Formats: sequence, structure tokens, C-alpha cells
Amino acid sequence: MAFAAAALVIAALAGCGASADGSAGGPEPRTGATDAAAQGSAAPGPGTTAQRPAPAALRKNLPGLGPRTLAKVPDDARQVVVVTGEGRDSSRATAVVYQRRNPDGDPDMAAGADWRAVATWDAHNARRGWTDHHVTGDLRSPIGVFPLTDAGGRLPNPGTRLSYDQSSGFTIGGTGFEGEPLAGSFDYVVAINYNRKAGTSPRDWTRPLGQKRGGGIWFHVDHGGPTQGCVSISKKHMKKLLLILDPERHPVVVMGDAASLAR
Repeated sequence: MAFAAAALVIAALAGCGASADGSAGGPEPRTGATDAAAQGSAAPGPGTTAQRPAPAALRKNLPGLGPRTLAKVPDDARQVVVVTGEGRDSSRATAVVYQRRNPDGDPDMAAGADWRAVATWDAHNARRGWTDHHVTGDLRSPIGVFPLTDAGGRLPNPGTRLSYDQSSGFTIGGTGFEGEPLAGSFDYVVAINYNRKAGTSPRDWTRPLGQKRGGGIWFHVDHGGPTQGCVSISKKHMKKLLLILDPERHPVVVMGDAASLAR
């Protein structure tokens, strides 16, 4: 990895995948913007025609999500990854990928539309759990609803339809909080659009909310321990996630501890 790329990664990765002593790290995906749209949380759209159910009706069957959380799921989202933490202060979670069932082939999901789970995986999140107001160094993952638009990794594109940046800049070394090696953690990543500019490489460190609000929050390969802010799943499951996500389905992640998501 070139020196410039290494410096970028270490400086920007004040969060995810960083070693316990801070000597090396992986991106703590950038957070959002000064408003809901910039942060990645989406407000519900306008009402519907008489021929279709209200957007809220299409979202209501997402398990574990309360009305406040559901209201932030975009109306056009037809893929939702729900990451549910075991507790507010827990670093363990479960990731479930849902897709809208569409038996008629209607992309707008007419009456009878429903969601189905297509994958369920164990996951890690930040060492100290979750927060509604993420800041650099708090070792908590941000709670919210965030689009998934961009991916990358040290390894070649496995076939994802998301924009993909293959680069040696995703190389990482050092050890995690439990002494586990971090090598390979960024073989595959999907940027979580918290405090970042959508449509750019996960390695773009633009942070609309400012540096203090953290960033570089990604899905990445699990290294066997807590992250600094990211969500990690096994390498096999990261590859599958990349193959599932389809930009035409406007995928988002809904992430937080169970109690927060139920609000």
C-alpha cells in the first residue's frame, strides 16, 4: 500500500476496525449531513393514490421496528438490512436482509406486498454498543436508517451491482480489542451512508457533519471481536451481501439496539 494511501486509511479510520491501542484502524464510515437527508435517514414520502396502500402499510411488516424507525425507511426501499444489537451496550448483533415480496412483478409493490427475510447472520458492532449521537472515539455505532450505495475492498469485485472501488488502500494490519488480527477486515466493505458523501468510494473521507461526528462506518469482514463503530459479518456473508444488494432496489440499513429500533 502506498504511503499516502496508508496515511489516509489510518487517519480516517478513527473508528471501525482500529486496533485497541489506536495504532491501526479501519474506517469508521462517515456520518451524514446537517439534515436528515444528509445523514442518510430518510423521511417518508407523500401520500399514495387510491389504488395503492399507504407507504407505511408497505413497511409495517418489518419485524422489530417501531413507528418512529419505520417512518425513516424510504418509500422506495425494497431491500432493508436490519442490524439489531443485543443491548444498548453490547457489541454483538444480528443482521437480517429483507426484500419486498413482489408476486405480481410490480416494482411499486401493490396491495398484498410484504417483506421476506433472505439471509440472517451473526454480526459485531462497536465495542461499547450503540448511540443516537455518534462522535469520534466514542466506540459506539450510530443508530439510524442509512442508504447503502457504495462498496469496495482489497479484493476484486465479486459481482456486486453497487459501485465498487478495488484498492490496496483497504489493507489493514494490527490487532483488535481482544488481540485478534485485523488483516483481511477490509477485503470487502459496504459503506454505510452516515456522515459521508454518497456516490463516492468508501475511502472518500468527506464528512458533512464535521470530523467530530465520526465517519467511515462500514459493513466489513468480521475479525472476531468488537469494532470501533462499523458492523462486521463473516467474509462469506460479506460476499453474499455484496451480491444481494441492488441499487435499483434502493437498499438501506436500519441499525441499532433492539429497544431503540422498537421506538
